[in-house]
Amino acid sequence: MLFSYLLSFIVAMLIHELGHLAAARVCCVPATEFGLGWGRKLVGFHFRGVEYKLHALPVGAYVRLDIVELQRRPLSRQILVLLAGIIINLVAAALTLGTPFGTVNLLLAATNILPLYQQDGWKCGMVMLRALLRRKSAVVEWTFTIAGSGVSLALIAFQALRHQ
Repeated sequence: MLFSYLLSFIVAMLIHELGHLAAARVCCVPATEFGLGWGRKLVGFHFRGVEYKLHALPVGAYVRLDIVELQRRPLSRQILVLLAGIIINLVAAALTLGTPFGTVNLLLAATNILPLYQQDGWKCGMVMLRALLRRKSAVVEWTFTIAGSGVSLALIAFQALRHQ
């Protein structure tokens, strides 16, 4: 059972990042790298301008986007690219409800929407704050980061205690 959840987690991360990559392509935002895992690169190849890599530690995944180009897109497209991974995970969860894969996709979507530093929810919050203020503001961005992380961690702790 542990193996099925671990495999489900790796595949869910993979499709999450593929969602970001597909949305970036649709919105004409260049991506230079797609990685599964962290640490030393085991294998890699180039395809359509993107370097795909498999790393030694199969924890985490990423797509390296051209952030300058992303920021030049309309707000709606920026949000689409940033939320595409969550959308894909929710679709996968709905299609496979009641399975380990469905559960992992739902959990991945739920944790990524939180405004925790560097999660998709945090990135969307930053993009929307900057659009609302029409500029960057270190005070507002740090306040959002600290408050968002605090509220997110409190919610997680509350749910963990509630289900003991």
